[in-house]
Order: sequence, then structure tokens, then C-alpha cells
Amino acid sequence: MGHIDHAVYGWVTPALSYLAACLGALVALRSTRWALLSEGKTRRNWLAFASVSLGGGIWTMHFIAILGFAVSGVEVHYDVLLTVLSLVVAILVVGAGIFAVGYSNRPNLALLVGGLATGLGVAAMHYLGMAAMRVPGSVSYSAPVVIGSIAIAVFAATAALWATLNIRGTRAVLAASPVMGVAVCAMHYTGMAAVSVHLTGGTRHSVDGVPALEFVFPLAVGFGSYVFVAALAFAAAPSQRGGQSVFRGPAAPLAAAGSGYPARP
Repeated sequence: MGHIDHAVYGWVTPALSYLAACLGALVALRSTRWALLSEGKTRRNWLAFASVSLGGGIWTMHFIAILGFAVSGVEVHYDVLLTVLSLVVAILVVGAGIFAVGYSNRPNLALLVGGLATGLGVAAMHYLGMAAMRVPGSVSYSAPVVIGSIAIAVFAATAALWATLNIRGTRAVLAASPVMGVAVCAMHYTGMAAVSVHLTGGTRHSVDGVPALEFVFPLAVGFGSYVFVAALAFAAAPSQRGGQSVFRGPAAPLAAAGSGYPARP
């Protein structure tokens, strides 16, 4: 059995992955609030922006953390197609939950269904990303720990969707985002704790795939930069001016007169 180190670079990768999760949550919360104050295509655009931000933020968190994952004596490689597919899955399943909340006339039901579907999707993203891992041997998982990680994923997703409906104002979003970041990271590291690697054929046995620093690192940095810049834009933008929103993102949000949503994003 290969010795596993989940933080080969010390606290660098866990800290950066947590930051990515927090920033993704911040952008998603803020843009979903704009969506709930908007109508038509504008709402759709904001919800899509929130989906990419949260799904991409969760994926970026996962693969930044993966950069710190190592198995003694071997170089871990990753399948390119499965890695990219895990990113697509993350965005699509998170988007399904966000759109369900954004368009449903029954928010409580949408919260439960969307939280379950999104949580299972996030877990699928995690284990699909792990399935992309290539080592000279086999990878196995502890079933009870896997179940625990899925439960955490569902809880985190439901909490995220609940926050999109209830968290308003810049200060509230800034307070909620670190909490959501903790939940996302807890799911990841619980899932990683389930992993065991059994090496065969010697540590020099060649494997398919691309080393993490040649493929995963540039992709994670790219998405991480997108989330970081978007988070700065939202954090710097004022909420109101004379009762009208002043931030202009994918499309200018409209006032939701008579919609039942609060006037402050």
C-alpha cells in the first residue's frame, strides 16, 4: 500500500483551496441575489454566472487541494478527459440547483430537491475527479467515509441554495461565504480520507495521463483567477444608489416590482 500525503506542500494547498471555495461562494451568492431582483434574460444570465462561479469555485477548490496529494514513490497522473468532464459536471449540477431556486414558485421544495441533486452532483464531481487519477496500482475507497462525504456534500449544497434565498447585503454575503467554504472543504477532505492506494508493478511502472503540475495546475489557476477577479468586482461594487442597483455584470438587473423579493441585493 502506498503512503498517502494529503498536504505535501504544507498548508499552502489547503489554504488556497479554501480561498477558492470562499470566493466562488461569494460570487455565487451575490449574483444570485441580483438574479432574484431581475426578470427575463437578465435573470437567466445572472443565474448562469452564479452557476459557473460556484461550480467552478468548487472544482477549483478540489483540484488545488489535489495538487497537494501525493503517493510515496510514484508520480500521480490525471486523465485529461475525465478531469475536464468533472468540471463540466460541477457547473451543470450546481446550475441545476441554482436555476431551480431562481425560477421555482415553491422555494422550499426547490431548496430540498435542488440541494439533494446538487449535493449528489458535487460528490459525483469529486469522485469523477478522483477517477481521473492514474497510479501504477489500484485506488480503493472506504464505503462509510464515502457515504459521510456525500452527506456533507448534500448539506453544503442545501446550505448554499438556502443562502441564495436568504442572504442579502454585502456584509451578510462576506460573512456567509467563509462558512460555505468550510462546508465545501470538509466534503473534499472527508472524501480524500476514504482513499487507499495499492501499488503494483513497481513504482517505476509507467501510467497514462498527464502530471498534475502540467495540466491540473494551469487549469485550476485559470479558473481560480476568474473567480478571484469576479469576487473583487462584487466586493467593490456598491449595493444601491438611490434605490437602483448600480453594478453591471452579465446584464443590468431590473427592479423586481411586485415580485415579492426584497429590494436590496
